[in-house]
This record gives sequence, structure tokens and C-alpha cells, in this order.
Amino acid sequence: MADDPMYDAFAQDFETHATDSAWNAHYDRPAVLELVGDVAGSRVLDVGCGPGLYAAELVARGAEVVGCDASPRMVELARSRVGAAADLRVWDVERPLTWLADDAVDVAVMALVLHHVTARVPLLRELRRVVRTGGRLVLSTPHPTSDWLHLGGGYFERGWVEETWADGWPVRYWRQPLQDWLAEVAEAGWRLDRLVEPRPAPSMSAAHPDVASELGRRPGFVALGLV
Repeated sequence: MADDPMYDAFAQDFETHATDSAWNAHYDRPAVLELVGDVAGSRVLDVGCGPGLYAAELVARGAEVVGCDASPRMVELARSRVGAAADLRVWDVERPLTWLADDAVDVAVMALVLHHVTARVPLLRELRRVVRTGGRLVLSTPHPTSDWLHLGGGYFERGWVEETWADGWPVRYWRQPLQDWLAEVAEAGWRLDRLVEPRPAPSMSAAHPDVASELGRRPGFVALGLV
């Protein structure tokens, strides 16, 4: 496990923010959960579960949820949210998921995690190991066009970005063009089934009209359904 998980220091603030934020509650979660589809009776792995917002939705939809996060504080918050309804543990996804057997889950969900990971292809391969044959992986990440508009430079630039988000949250994430994200997915043995550039959920217009207008014109995230 990482000695200093990135989100641990501001986990509580992140939970408060993500519960009803435009980008999380009214944009990424609806898009990812729509791609996941019907999970009733399925075993679902929540990779980088954070404060349990996706896990709670998956449990409510009838899934048996297992999950992990590198941040002990995030896992504590997630357990408080879902109780005994999900099996959650502290685990750095840069390491093999040794606590899961081959073909252990039907679906894996990895929302806004992959761009923080250094060993992305090994992680994607490990997820291919633990997802059963015929199962699915749904992931989301910042849209490369959004990164380009925000950071400047060239669209095809690749590299680590270090920034401060919200109220002093230090973050580090990887930037690369869409073709490189898809190449890594393919290298790990996954096949693209659907690519979604989300539109704002209807609820965003009432809660966050300015952001809804912005994200109605250009994509902020991209979500991939993989088989």
C-alpha cells in the first residue's frame, strides 16, 4: 500500500463534495452506472471505491459488492456508508489483487481512478484476471480534450500533471490522448464495447446550471464499457 495515499488527507472533504457535486453526482455517476446496467445478483468489484458512493448505488441495485481503496480514511467512510452490505478493504491497486481469485467477479467498476495509476496496463490485466469470462469492466477518466483545454499545450502531450484542487487538495494524474488510453486497454486484453462522452444528467440543470451549460457544449469525462 502507498505510504501516503493521495486522497487520505482530504477524504472527508471529498466525500462532502462528491455527494452532490456537478461533476460527480450529476455527471460521472449517472454515466458510469448507466454503462454498468443491471447488476442484480451480480458480484461487482469497486476499484478505488473512495467514500462508497458508487458501492452504495450498486448495493441498492442488488449487487454483491467487493471493493478497495488505497486510502484508509476513504475505506472507513465507505464502510460507514454501506455497512456490512459490501466487503471493502484497504488496498493499493498498484499491487496485484491477491485477495481475489481468478474469475471472482462478474463486473468491475473503476470510476475516475485510472488516471492516478502509474502501472495502468498491469492493473487492467489484473482486472481481466479477476473478471469472469464474459464479464465487463466499466471505467471513467477525464476526457483528453478537457485536459487539453484546461492545461494548454498540445492535445497529444503525455505526462504527469500536479495540481491543487478545491480547498487545497494536492493531486497527481496522467494526461494522454484518447488513442493512448484505448491502446492501453487493448494491450491489457480488453475489447471496447461502448464509449460514452457523457452529457449532464437532467438533475444538473437545476442544481448546477452553469456547469450544466459548460458540459453540454464539451465533454469533461469519458466512460468506457469493456468486455
